[in-house]
Amino acid sequence: MSQPIEPDRPETTVPAPSMAETGGPPSRVRYVVVAFLALMTFVLYLDRNCIGLAATDIQKELKLSKWDWSIVLNAFALSYALFEIPTGGWGDRVGSRRVLTRIVVWWSLFTALTGAAGGFAALVAIRFLFGAGEAGALPNAARVLREWYPDSARARAQGVVSAAMLLGGAAAPIATQPLLDLVGWRWTFVIFAGCGVAWAVAFYLWFRDDPARHPWTNEAERRLIQGDAKPEERDTMAHGPIPWRAVAKSRNIWLLSALIALSSGMYELYSQWYPSYLQSARGASGDVKKNLASLVLGAGAVATIFGGWLSDRLVRQTGNYRWGRTGQAVFGYVLAAGGILASVRIDSINQAAYCVMVSAFGVQLALPCWWSSATRISGRHVGALFGLMNMFGSVGRIAANSWMGYLVDWREKHGFTGRAMWDPAFYSFAIAALAGMVLWALVDPRHVVEDPEKADSGPADRDLA
Repeated sequence: MSQPIEPDRPETTVPAPSMAETGGPPSRVRYVVVAFLALMTFVLYLDRNCIGLAATDIQKELKLSKWDWSIVLNAFALSYALFEIPTGGWGDRVGSRRVLTRIVVWWSLFTALTGAAGGFAALVAIRFLFGAGEAGALPNAARVLREWYPDSARARAQGVVSAAMLLGGAAAPIATQPLLDLVGWRWTFVIFAGCGVAWAVAFYLWFRDDPARHPWTNEAERRLIQGDAKPEERDTMAHGPIPWRAVAKSRNIWLLSALIALSSGMYELYSQWYPSYLQSARGASGDVKKNLASLVLGAGAVATIFGGWLSDRLVRQTGNYRWGRTGQAVFGYVLAAGGILASVRIDSINQAAYCVMVSAFGVQLALPCWWSSATRISGRHVGALFGLMNMFGSVGRIAANSWMGYLVDWREKHGFTGRAMWDPAFYSFAIAALAGMVLWALVDPRHVVEDPEKADSGPADRDLA
């Protein structure tokens, strides 16, 4: 089945509504919406990644092997995958306000309960339920951005949200290590849990799914958000069945699914395993481990902000929607592969960490491109279809965690120690990055999933003001 595509066209600009037409300048409620989503993803990754810094303490107290630890991590990834589509589709049906509130309260509860785990089985069960609660957060965030931003400005907004997510991951080592030293790993999780509850209360009281129904928006902002799309095309409430036949035949769906699997697997390396690698293979102290791990994840946060701005600029200047989104992603994965390969060839712990920082920068440079492409091709079923693609991120996490846990344990049993026990695993991640480069070159986000009569007819190779 061929899918609708709009040809490359010269850049056009749709002017913002004038004050004469609307009675005043556009309000800026959409920026507050982005701030709320950014704070949510910051807390999300703070709560998700703090376990990476606590890994050594938890494994020692509960007597867990590296393979046991991979099962703990994969329990989260498995449930996240299982509940991603249902929770994303739930947001399509009832709106993201209620769904995101439930998600954040749920994951905060099980963040706190992680500190109560008394053994391997309990920890696996708690992390499974933690993942079930967190599933759907990003699809519903994407749905909110589709409702509150025109297509041409969406990559920048998504870059901010993604950057906050990675800043949360980068802040996790800095915030976690002092708490581990002060109160231990159990109470550390309880302390982090309170952040999400406060966010959920504020968000539910303030946010509205429809910009037209928010008391703070004016007519100028509503028209700016709509851009040149028709009102029915701005409506993200899915009233019909998901076009699963078209989904199955969509090359973009499966390419983007594979790419988020690669991206998520590599992020597991940076966030969950690299702190342990620094300590076990490179001999880093607690402070050095904290600082270098934070540096690596912080580079990814910078990349998402820059990448969102750059992608929108490339679309606007070239008039080419496809390569404006995918060209920088291809380049990003070249950086990712080169950074990892260089890191294992360098003896200096600081210089090697800088190379991994470049690798993380490259992977996350592509993330705003992925969000923009996935949101656009999903149309009005963005919650469910974004959830479908994002679900494969859990496949990547499971594969990465299983591979790292198995290979490091296997090499340790065969007498390898230090870097010889860990470094070979890094080569496989470099190969994954090269595969990502090839896959991104095949993505064409101008193709949408829905039938032409029902497709989102937002901008293809042109830009909106």
